[in-house]
Amino acid sequence: MARVKGGISTKKRRNRVLKLAKGYRGAKSTQFRTAKQAVMKSLSYSYVGRKLRKREFRTLWIARINAAARINGLSYSRFMNGLKNACVNINRKMLADLAISDPKAFTQLVETAKSNLK
Repeated sequence: MARVKGGISTKKRRNRVLKLAKGYRGAKSTQFRTAKQAVMKSLSYSYVGRKLRKREFRTLWIARINAAARINGLSYSRFMNGLKNACVNINRKMLADLAISDPKAFTQLVETAKSNLK
């Protein structure tokens, strides 16, 4: 069987990694071995970051809903419980947007939640 040299595919793989490492500081952007390590680490960070972003936004929405609910005399947990009892299915993202952009509609939701508390 003939010998196959992997020059083209090796060069393509190295260039792909070095392209991802473009803009990194020092040898991380020019040397393949260090660039590969830096790219692997940065890709794992970006994967984790995408998960963290979802958590952080949910935390932000809850804080906004809590602040707006307390202005109307209800805590966050009691507000959400009242909405659940009233069968109002609005997600936290929309509730937080309502709390900021349309306080009157949010106040109506708070009144609905208050009337459906046990």
